[in-house]
Amino acid sequence: MRVTVERAALVKALGHVHRVVERRTTIPILSNVLLRSDSGGLKLKATDLDLEVIETIPAEVGQPGATTVPAHTLHDIVRKLPDGAQVSLETTGDSGQMQLRSGRSRFTLQALPESDFPDLATGDMTHRFAIAADSLRQLIGRTQFAISQEETRYYLNGIFAHTIDVQGTTMLRMVATDGHRLARVEAPAPAGSNGMPGVIIPRKAVNEIQKLIEGHDGDVAVELSTTKIRVTVGETVLTSKLIDGTFPDYQRVIPSGNDKRLVVDRSEFTAAVDRVSTISSERGRAVKLSVADGKITLSVTNPDSGSATEEVEADYDASPLDIGFNARYLLDIAGELDGDTTLFKLAEPGSPTIIQDRENAPALYVLMPMRV
Repeated sequence: MRVTVERAALVKALGHVHRVVERRTTIPILSNVLLRSDSGGLKLKATDLDLEVIETIPAEVGQPGATTVPAHTLHDIVRKLPDGAQVSLETTGDSGQMQLRSGRSRFTLQALPESDFPDLATGDMTHRFAIAADSLRQLIGRTQFAISQEETRYYLNGIFAHTIDVQGTTMLRMVATDGHRLARVEAPAPAGSNGMPGVIIPRKAVNEIQKLIEGHDGDVAVELSTTKIRVTVGETVLTSKLIDGTFPDYQRVIPSGNDKRLVVDRSEFTAAVDRVSTISSERGRAVKLSVADGKITLSVTNPDSGSATEEVEADYDASPLDIGFNARYLLDIAGELDGDTTLFKLAEPGSPTIIQDRENAPALYVLMPMRV
């Protein structure tokens, strides 16, 4: 193989593919990136056996061929080369090495044969649709913070995506929960997505998709089966296994009888929560909301460091209520809302609360209270 590429194109492509590669793996070939040159350019491919990313970049191909070299090492080398540099990659015979040349720099990297590199066979994809990058960014960005980190409940370690009929309109809905909070966001379903299987997209794939569509305009191609998802963004193709499990019936968690409406200025409320929570212990992080006519009093008491209170004006005309929440969870949800106001639908101090921008907003959050 002999190929010459622009440093900028190579570092961008390696930036996409090398993130998939685990730094610690017991299978040597999984530490490598596959480089294959042909008339179409240079194709880079990396996998961890659950997730695979492929990107093709323009290249001047002197001799077609393929090899695999350590992904993180190659990325670090190319990243440190000067802007505008040309990078030459070459393998000769069965030497088991690849030569990298750029300007006065010379590197020799240990290589493993292409034949050892695994392929994430996808099988048939049953559903295909195109979705605007901005819409997908909103759906993922507003739910991914609620993905559970608890590995034992593996079926919560991702975002549940499915289509659903909402008042006669088919919507694409994404849901994530960790048992303490739930995020549900929806958008009009793209053509071709109707009837797609309900799938759980793993956390790592969600993070990589979000990074790929960052700054991308136009459409993103999505293909689905019951076991795999493939997302194509420009010249980058990400394929991932799906979580093999059943997502819980989240509809049962969303309360329907919360009739106490509280409306606050979002930025004012967020800043107040942030300030009073400075006093809270890291373990508890509980902030108490005392809601009465026309105001909320936020308070935190920590036996080790003191106490804090702050009042915020509010629109509330139901019976007074004291309720506690995890301050970090409140701030996470407030950070995903984009309206000037925040609507809380409350019930009892021990019951889950609904939080939205406004009534019938596309994003809905459920937060479990804490004892205070």
